[in-house]
Amino acid sequence: MANHEYDLLVIGAGAAGSTAATTAAGDGKRVALIERDKIGGTCLNYGCDPTKTLIYIADLLYKAHHAERFGLRVSEASFDWTSVLSWVQQAQNQIRGGTPEEAAAALSQKGIEVLTGEAVFLSPHELSIAGKSATAPRIIIATGDENIVPPIEGLSDVGYITNIEAVSLPTLPRRLAILGGGAIGMEFAQLFHRFGVEVTVLEHSPALLDKEDRELAESLCKLLTDEGLRLETSVELLRIQRDSAGKHLTIRCSEREEEKLVVDEILLAIGRRPSLASLHLDRAGVKTSKKGIDVDATLCSSQPHIWAAGDVTGALQFTHVAYEQGKLAAQNAFASDPRPFAGRVIPWVTYTKPALSHVGKTEEQLRQDGVDYRVARMFFKDVERAVAEGKTAGLVKLLVDNQGAILGGHILAEEAGDMLAPIILAMQTGVTAETLATTIMPYPNMVEGVRWAADKA
Repeated sequence: MANHEYDLLVIGAGAAGSTAATTAAGDGKRVALIERDKIGGTCLNYGCDPTKTLIYIADLLYKAHHAERFGLRVSEASFDWTSVLSWVQQAQNQIRGGTPEEAAAALSQKGIEVLTGEAVFLSPHELSIAGKSATAPRIIIATGDENIVPPIEGLSDVGYITNIEAVSLPTLPRRLAILGGGAIGMEFAQLFHRFGVEVTVLEHSPALLDKEDRELAESLCKLLTDEGLRLETSVELLRIQRDSAGKHLTIRCSEREEEKLVVDEILLAIGRRPSLASLHLDRAGVKTSKKGIDVDATLCSSQPHIWAAGDVTGALQFTHVAYEQGKLAAQNAFASDPRPFAGRVIPWVTYTKPALSHVGKTEEQLRQDGVDYRVARMFFKDVERAVAEGKTAGLVKLLVDNQGAILGGHILAEEAGDMLAPIILAMQTGVTAETLATTIMPYPNMVEGVRWAADKA
């Protein structure tokens, strides 16, 4: 096997790995980036970007169907699924900077050698990639995560899809069961429903979107139910069978009697876990847990020359976190005084329509921690821009301590992700609710809801 020497080996060309590689190469280091699939990782190819594109198109279709309340008459609102997927592909290529091959060439122009194949540790400093050996004094693991497949009787026999297939289905199923009621499951549920699919969401736990503020999550679920989705919680999925009529799921919902749900396709969205099995980390002496690779505050593993970034660390599984960790891991790998990944305010958004955005603590967490807090709400039915555009569903909710510090911010609104920005900045910089309330914002604007909520705090 041929041997290659690098300053840094990066395993995985997703958000964390690509950022780590470009950061190190920008500092003049000789870097090899190893990828077994497509440049861009899950988010670009099978996750965030294609799903948000589909959500946007589905929302355009939905609004066309409901334009009459504004005095508009759309004679025929229809879609061509092949053309929809073509737009998704165009958007992906533009975000990526071209096809996967063109993206790899662009990385090469930055001084990064892209190695295609499965990376396997041979020793703490040596990897095997498609029959070739590569060594480096420093290694960053950024292999992302993968879908969890539950041990349900008959599931593997009847077949299923994951987000990988769901973003590029050649044809839409007439009936779809989604296993899992977290952010991924709910986003897919609404977008497919808006394209005319009969959707049922089956969640094992008692609550949908269980990481979110209960008040806002329940409000969102009611809106989705009113839109026509079937949402079931406390579901026991007993077995799955298949015949000419479709895939038969035998379920028991909320202690009701058994029933059969017949669908054409099953989408798995019950959760994801770090993708580590094929690396043979035992050969490198890297310690792991159920959450992923064990790292310290600087993202260094149990081996002082190996770092980890992104979903493999067991941290919050978000692309924006992966970007920051990838950059920091590359900097720390060559630093005499590594910096910790700490003190960051981490927001996230569930991109349904309306969307649900989240930063900081929920009421449930604060009560569990015994923290004194007060709640301030501003409903969009009282925000002029929301009334003008018919976007009155939802609210801004702030959780504030006795000194006015913002402990958590939660928004249910069509532009909830964008509107969260001033709350994120306030929490990161220590700006109080009082200061946020005295900040002049342009009128009329949805973000005024944030200011008026702060004013009530």
